[in-house]
Amino acid sequence: MNTTRLPIALLLGVASIITGCSDSDNDVEINIPKVADLPKEGTLVSLRLLETTDLHANMLNYNYFSDKQDDKVGLVKTAALIHHARSEVKNAMLVDNGDLIQGSPLGDYIAKIKDLKEGDVHPVYKAMNTLTYDVANIGNHEFNFGLEFLEEAINDANFPYISANVFKVDGDEDESNDVPFFTPYIVKEKRFLDELGKEQVINVGFIGFVPPQIMQWDKANLEGKVIAKDIIKMAEYYIPKMKAEGADIIVAIPHSGLDVSADKPMAENASYALSKVEGIDAIMFGHAHANFPGAGYGDLQAYGIDNEKGTINGVAAVMPGFWGNHLGIIDLDVRFNSGEWVVVDSQSMLRPIYETDDNRNTVSLVESDATIEAAIRHEHNETRTWVNEPFAKITNTVNSYFALVNDDPSIQIVTDSQAWYTAKIVQGTELEGLPILSAGAPFRAGRGGPDDFTAIPAGDIAYRNVADMYIYPNVLKVLKLSGAEVREWLEMSAGQFNQITANTEGVQALINPDFPSYNYDVLDGVTYQIDVTEPARYAANGDKVSNGNRIKALKYQGELVTDEQIFLVATNNYRTSGGGNFPNVSADKIVVDSPNENRQVVADYITYVSEKNGAKGLDPSADMNWSFSPVVGAHIEFFSSASTDAELYSQQFIHILPTGKTNENGFALYQLDLTQPL
Repeated sequence: MNTTRLPIALLLGVASIITGCSDSDNDVEINIPKVADLPKEGTLVSLRLLETTDLHANMLNYNYFSDKQDDKVGLVKTAALIHHARSEVKNAMLVDNGDLIQGSPLGDYIAKIKDLKEGDVHPVYKAMNTLTYDVANIGNHEFNFGLEFLEEAINDANFPYISANVFKVDGDEDESNDVPFFTPYIVKEKRFLDELGKEQVINVGFIGFVPPQIMQWDKANLEGKVIAKDIIKMAEYYIPKMKAEGADIIVAIPHSGLDVSADKPMAENASYALSKVEGIDAIMFGHAHANFPGAGYGDLQAYGIDNEKGTINGVAAVMPGFWGNHLGIIDLDVRFNSGEWVVVDSQSMLRPIYETDDNRNTVSLVESDATIEAAIRHEHNETRTWVNEPFAKITNTVNSYFALVNDDPSIQIVTDSQAWYTAKIVQGTELEGLPILSAGAPFRAGRGGPDDFTAIPAGDIAYRNVADMYIYPNVLKVLKLSGAEVREWLEMSAGQFNQITANTEGVQALINPDFPSYNYDVLDGVTYQIDVTEPARYAANGDKVSNGNRIKALKYQGELVTDEQIFLVATNNYRTSGGGNFPNVSADKIVVDSPNENRQVVADYITYVSEKNGAKGLDPSADMNWSFSPVVGAHIEFFSSASTDAELYSQQFIHILPTGKTNENGFALYQLDLTQPL
């Protein structure tokens, strides 16, 4: 253990040693312990680390899209787990790992309607300040509303923020003088009780990271203001500094998922590589909306992942899902050996806020936290009022129950909106007259569980319905692509499906679980078929894995698309910045760099058509521009919502048949009949 503190002037403004007895970020204690003050050899301290991540402004157990209570989400529920977990141990610390201020209508309302002003406290911090967080990390979605809004929001937190790989733009090429935009790390001097009940001082260091891809994903908000650097390089740079400044234990908080193949520069999901950085004792990660330890990581022993103990290459680690559905816990045993504190054992675990019974009903496992409910009741009620104000009409239902197996109204309304906007904006330019295509994906197709589907009845439509169809604050971009590039886009998208073998007994699952639904792009403006008997050409990470040719009969206005044809393709800034790793889809092909959000374009289009049609409103029905090629002799199954509404909706399709079964995750299983052209 280091027994001296460096002079505060040498800390370069990037770290502070904060006393464990104070909530203030400014209380700094510089001690030079005497040898007599050192712990006895072999002293054991048990420390519990608690984590929330990817809350996405879900403070309450409420679904603003359905305007109903939802006990599967909300910090108001996670708070009960936090209180209980703390009560079980002598020593505990609590962290949050970002993606906090964006993601629900509450977050949108505060950022876009309420207009957060100096002196206002963002409701997420009204809630979080009741829980005595020790530290929080910045997530990628923190940048969605711009740096000015972010700074105004986080200054309401009664806890420090960290992020070690975002730096201010200084206009020169000299990295040695780059200034961090956020505090990269902190070292907190904490007083813990050892196994005998005696107080011990341990300096706990926390360092945070964000995916460097923020520079593409939020280019409009960040370009010319900040730069993002490689997570691993910054860890290797700062960890020795933290040790030199007295950190006995170092906890990394990367907003970065776990990918054993991502050990490469500027990786988005770098938590695995981070486990190899010397000096890190625990990793509390997020971003991937997954659970670690958890079912998805049981086959990775060869990579040094212990899914029972919850370690990565021997380093304790945890990732607690999303929207507050789990609390992450790492229990560390720290022993004083040979003059320093050393982690000698650990156990990671997740605690859920709900479970499902035998009838797949949600059973809440904890009570709501009354203090949080009271703290944000006003903003919650304002948000409900805002999202429920009708502004137009639709003449048919909009849902995403079968968006992965059938052309879908929830995607159609988005692609129609984008095409409408693009046609307007290119009028009078050299781009006018070029064929316009429009890309859309099913954002709510079960990623968050069997209830995570869009379902909007015919009639009045409000903002909550628009946010239901388009949940991200993306910005519309238009690319200029060749017919060959359009085909490759669709080939990448078709990786959503497993390869199906015709004339084979047994059930074959259609949906590839490793391929996120938000990367399943439908391109409207052309017609095509998808042949799932062919191998996928691209893996989920964008790597070409075969010469498979799944896209058949690709046509524009009834004529086969040629490789040389030129198209305008309306999409979003996430896709054009490399999100999803689509081949040939890049920012250098942008010809319309729109500042308008896709979601606002959808709202404007619905308003325009609804007013134009009067009482008829907008018909959102899908135009069925794509389908599967026929497959004979195959029993194909896919999953969808287990709701009765989904089953009723399926009755209008001759090729979608309910099986009456559900899978282990509570999704209903359906059979897909592809024996004849659709």
